Amino acid sequence: MEIIGNINSEESMGLVDGPGIRYVVFLQGCQLRCKYCHNPETWDINKKCTQISADKLIKKISRFKSYFGNNGGVTFSGGEPLLQPDFLKECLKLCKEKSINTALDTAGVGFGDYDEILSLIDLVILDIKAVDPDDYKALTGKPITFFKKFLSDCQRLNKKLWLRQVIVPGLNDNEKNILALKDFIAKIKNVEKVELLPYKTIGVHKYKDLGIKYRLDGVPDMDENRCKELEKLLFK
Repeated sequence: MEIIGNINSEESMGLVDGPGIRYVVFLQGCQLRCKYCHNPETWDINKKCTQISADKLIKKISRFKSYFGNNGGVTFSGGEPLLQPDFLKECLKLCKEKSINTALDTAGVGFGDYDEILSLIDLVILDIKAVDPDDYKALTGKPITFFKKFLSDCQRLNKKLWLRQVIVPGLNDNEKNILALKDFIAKIKNVEKVELLPYKTIGVHKYKDLGIKYRLDGVPDMDENRCKELEKLLFK
């Protein structure tokens, strides 16, 4: 029986979603409602987008394998790819068979047991929304417990990690947040890279199109130079 996935979009030559040149698959569905989300069209897991079998998807991706070189591969993003665990697992197994490097871009909030998925993944790109439980709930609408469980699983299974946090003017662009993040990251093993991502308003028009109120209306793009200054504090 073919396992079918619901795909929002695909990018064949991604350069910022893991090491090297990557084929990026954006899966449909997300349980979080982050204030700064720029892809609200991916929220509804039942929205019919491109439906494709794992086998057909990986065959399509394989055609780009010559571009991946030694570092590239495929990144499963979203939405939240962990909301389609069976499809994700099948894709990862097929990638292993074809020696395609795999990365998972996730907030760590999905369904069920992650052990098999994590055993098949080469790299986890983990989005740290916030480290304070109250801040996390206010930002995402969900408790931090799901994220912490996923991170614990990553640590137990010794997975390589890239860590990211979006920095928003007036929300978390302050020394207190950065120092708290620094302390949080210091306790995590196998961290290969940490990035602070400046907030952008590129997705605001989507909310208007979807009839959804944008909760950060009027907040400007994060100053990239200020973001770099905060990053220095993080690594100091």
